[in-house]
Amino acid sequence: MNTSSDRVRVAIDGPSGAGKSTVAKRVAEAIGADYIDTGAMYRAVALKLLRDGVDPASDIDGLVDLLSHTDINFTQGNVMLDGEDVTSMIRSPDVTAMASRCSAFAPVREKLVGLQRKMGDAKSVVMDGRDIGTNVFPDAEYKFYLTASTEERARRRYAEMTEAGGVADYREVLDAIKKRDYDDAHRSLNPLQRADYAILIDTDGMGIEEVITKILSYMGNTD
Repeated sequence: MNTSSDRVRVAIDGPSGAGKSTVAKRVAEAIGADYIDTGAMYRAVALKLLRDGVDPASDIDGLVDLLSHTDINFTQGNVMLDGEDVTSMIRSPDVTAMASRCSAFAPVREKLVGLQRKMGDAKSVVMDGRDIGTNVFPDAEYKFYLTASTEERARRRYAEMTEAGGVADYREVLDAIKKRDYDDAHRSLNPLQRADYAILIDTDGMGIEEVITKILSYMGNTD
């Protein structure tokens, strides 16, 4: 186990479509840390809820019981749910919808934040999300807040969807991002906000390589 003197925790927060996941993965590779996909953790809980037939809105006791014997970890980039590799299973539309619902419940957030902190205590990690620097690791060694205009983020998301062969409408994508921004900023539990001392990086007009280089330069990794 890493000691507190040699492990590094990097928090990368920001709104939807800011490029957090791609940047976080690359930064983790550059500094030799583990990338923790917090969104995948919520998806893993959603998968288990669907499998067990538990509706968190109507069965809070069932939700708490399910979480009490749930373990989520990452092995070589794969998402492990109770020892099972569920990487490919957590990307279905049903899981996506349930992940959005269950993330609003305090027991789910408390469980996953506990797991995330445990990972960060044990090893160097890079985590991206919406409350990493404010809630999960308020004492992280490095904090960054990535953002971009809503129009730029919508263009990026639209491009991702169309390049993957999907059918998308730019206006619908833009409206969805605006709604997500509002919901994230106004939720009662750990709303999206820039953490104290987090370095703000506006990625408008910046390529991924530029953003990564900028972050690494702040961390003193310029090779």
